[in-house]
Amino acid sequence: MNELELKLCDIQGRLFELSGKKGYDSATFIKAFMASPVARGLDSKFNRMQWAGEEYLLAELAETVALTKTGNVFDRETLYWSGYLYRFWHFTTGEDSKEIYKQAPAETMNRNWLIFHTLAPEVAIEDLKEIYRQRNED
Repeated sequence: MNELELKLCDIQGRLFELSGKKGYDSATFIKAFMASPVARGLDSKFNRMQWAGEEYLLAELAETVALTKTGNVFDRETLYWSGYLYRFWHFTTGEDSKEIYKQAPAETMNRNWLIFHTLAPEVAIEDLKEIYRQRNED
């Protein structure tokens, strides 16, 4: 992973953290973000969004989706880790944000943060993918 990609992981982590500071319901925010044009821009090879900070990204997101301040706000560390890991996941697998969210929705990230945040990101991603596979076996 190059320096720019790691910086984008950090920016997305700070964006998720900022959503908590602003009081947005975390599950709703994360779901909306991962399906948004903002996330698609960050998923692309090159997009102007990749040069924006978390405040600008949040403003862009708020223009395209309805964000709610009623509900549950995850703790700051969980939000940062979730945002960081989702972007890291994209860079290591090439999967887009929608597909990543399908495998690891906000509730899964919140529930598993305590254990998974101590793992290397690659290992946490593999474990989250395995949880998804196990839940979807028939």
